[in-house]
Amino acid sequence: MTKLTRELVDPVLVAAFEGWNDAGEAASLAVEHLAREWDAQELCALTPDDYYDFQVTRPRLTVVDGQVGPVEWPTTRVRVARMPGGRDVVLVTGPEPNMRWRSYAADLLSIARELGVRRAVMLGSLLADAPHTRPIPVTGMASPRELGTRMGLEATTYSGPTGIVGVVHEAFSAAGIEAVSLWAAIPHYVAQPPCPKATLALLAWVEDFLDVKVPLGSLPDDAVSWEAGVNDLTAEDEEIAAYVRGLEEAKDTAELPEASGDAIAREFERYLRRRDDD
Repeated sequence: MTKLTRELVDPVLVAAFEGWNDAGEAASLAVEHLAREWDAQELCALTPDDYYDFQVTRPRLTVVDGQVGPVEWPTTRVRVARMPGGRDVVLVTGPEPNMRWRSYAADLLSIARELGVRRAVMLGSLLADAPHTRPIPVTGMASPRELGTRMGLEATTYSGPTGIVGVVHEAFSAAGIEAVSLWAAIPHYVAQPPCPKATLALLAWVEDFLDVKVPLGSLPDDAVSWEAGVNDLTAEDEEIAAYVRGLEEAKDTAELPEASGDAIAREFERYLRRRDDD
């Protein structure tokens, strides 16, 4: 690990992993956005030979005018940035490992402990029957559960296969570090990346759990353009358009009781916080 030139201030960890956990690349792009906006500096990288099958997650090679550049090996990078207000954030990104998941999670936990991390936020995105014209649903889990309840996170009930997000979440929670996993639901009929609307939805929750204003840059405009583009695509096929209308009706019916409840209150709180910061 690169030696830090300063002591971190109450650091929180935010992680996303490419691949199975990252539909539409919404999660990994959210962390990359934070790294760019907060000028994150690289701290260390995990040894790729320990966790990646290079026939599955292949290294990359760049050749320019016949000159071969250095091989880029798949790995997990750890970066550090100072957030507004003086608190630090540890950003973790990389492809989901192909092997030795328990050792991988233990390595991340060891780094987090060394840096003094007391809360970790894992980001993920999945394909779902969600209409692109409605707010992107974000669900998740928190350990302890009271943390998610206090922040208004809709709890998830699930039993089935998991990705590295679930494994890392459990490892951090078992070690006594507060762990939050947030999952954005990507419309399955428009799964190709990027999905800036889902990235925005995840960042809104990151703001809540980090209690900080996240600079959004061009993301709001990108999200509007993305939705308009999907509107144009669905309008060209009446069968898909009818399918989307059915998803909209189901979504609106399911969320009608919540329309004047916690969801609006939470969005109003975010609006007030952002207005005050501005």
